Amino acid sequence: MAVPKRKMSRANTRLRRSRWKAQAPSLVEITVQGRTLRVPYSLVPAYRRGLLPPE
Repeated sequence: MAVPKRKMSRANTRLRRSRWKAQAPSLVEITVQGRTLRVPYSLVPAYRRGLLPPE
């Protein structure tokens, strides 16, 4: 496992951490039971099979 040779400064640590940001999932329009829904792409098969109820 890699071990740092020197202590990283607080400014550099905070700068590195601030670059990570969560992204909102991209939504896709699908039609289920005659209704158009916007759902995340990864959940489309579950909605089509009826595993998730359309809201």
